[in-house]
Amino acid sequence: MRGRVCLVTGATGGIGYETALGLARLGARVGLVGRDADKLARSAEQIRAAAPEARIDTYRADLSSQAEIRRLAAEVRAACPHLHVLVNNAGAIFDRRETTVDGIERTWALDHLGYVLLTLELLDTMAVTAGSGGKPRIVNVASAAHYRGHIDFADLGGVKSFGPMRAYSQAKLGNVLFTYALARRVAGRGITVNCLHPGVVQTGFATNTGGLFGTAWSLIRPFLISPEKGARTSLHVATAPELDGVTGRYFSHGKPKTSSSESRDEAVQERLWRVSLDQVGRDA
Repeated sequence: MRGRVCLVTGATGGIGYETALGLARLGARVGLVGRDADKLARSAEQIRAAAPEARIDTYRADLSSQAEIRRLAAEVRAACPHLHVLVNNAGAIFDRRETTVDGIERTWALDHLGYVLLTLELLDTMAVTAGSGGKPRIVNVASAAHYRGHIDFADLGGVKSFGPMRAYSQAKLGNVLFTYALARRVAGRGITVNCLHPGVVQTGFATNTGGLFGTAWSLIRPFLISPEKGARTSLHVATAPELDGVTGRYFSHGKPKTSSSESRDEAVQERLWRVSLDQVGRDA
């Protein structure tokens, strides 16, 4: 990974931090994206201590805001003429329905549309990288929760019916559908796009939730795998030489796996692609 430039969202804790740390230890220049400036500074300091030769950049952005995503992408483009690896990792689950500054349900905005818009904003940079032989990779951190997900096109924002796990599972299914739709569109351009399930990881995930869901999650948290183990599949998909040219796949525990039947429905992929682009104000 020496000489390669990587960007990891949600990089101030959990899987994102461990992924960024792993990339830095392999010699990559790594951009950390997070909402909190203090956490970003601490994470960068810790990674520099663990990988003294690595170059670490920090970018503060709230990825539930489309204006923030566009600003972030502009900063990355200005700082990095090439981008070899984009790891879309930032996400959360919320116990009540809230809308963002863009008027979109928060889970959908952060966990799905954030991936879509940031990727599309950086796609030209990755195409330039591919043109120079850089073999760029887009890595979308999804979840096995997508198996229980369903895209409710009539109520994407959960106005009629909202549940934390329902909204999260729908967004994670969106990650897989987006991966497959994008992989078709960049085929032959030297860019690969894959998604993955990292495992059920002991992170800060769901610590902001209350009620029965928050209580249940707090009870099972001690039995979950470590963030370091959870990052292994992300790192494998981002770096493994044997995955050069492998695209449009879903990985779990470091191996390709068949995703849900709905995620493999090309008509659903294409419909969600159109709806997502409309929601983020993109033509292509």
